[in-house]
Amino acid sequence: MGNIISKKDILNRRLMEQEDERENDGEVETPKNEGDGKLYKLSDKVVNILTDRIKDEYTAHYFYRAASNWCQDRNYKKAFEFFKNEAVDELTHAEKLQEYMADFNIIAEIPQAPTKHNFESLVQVIEGAYKMELGLMKEYNKNSQDLFGEDITTFDFLTEFREIQKGAVVEYNDLINGLELIDRSDKFQILYFEQTYF
Repeated sequence: MGNIISKKDILNRRLMEQEDERENDGEVETPKNEGDGKLYKLSDKVVNILTDRIKDEYTAHYFYRAASNWCQDRNYKKAFEFFKNEAVDELTHAEKLQEYMADFNIIAEIPQAPTKHNFESLVQVIEGAYKMELGLMKEYNKNSQDLFGEDITTFDFLTEFREIQKGAVVEYNDLINGLELIDRSDKFQILYFEQTYF
């Protein structure tokens, strides 16, 4: 029984012989590193960059969660809903970064992010959010520049994050421009601003 050769074995042997003949004739070029069994890994540099951005996204999540809690307590109902949704968005961004790393067999480290944020006014929340979003946009832009010549796949992946950050900065620009139209020390004008802009 051990000496019986199946039709499948014969067919596979003939196909391999034909491939060998074509390679010898120069018809087929065998790709380098094909079948070497090694999986593509993200470089340490890329892993460090993505880990830093995961921390930033979690920092933003906790900032917005704290902001929504503060707004709810102060009865800024529209701002409460807005910042609650922002918190969810930031958590989604952190998850996308982790999933990208997992796609390349990297178990993402979740760095400790600041969770406590104190606010005195809605203006302070908006200005803090703007500063945070602008800083994150600059980081994604810098990371993309650093990776363009080294890892085009990760550069392409970060395109979505650059667009998100640009949109966030523009959105907070509009809020800050709106604040310029009111007396920031007048509670009624702040309430009108909140009802109008959120």
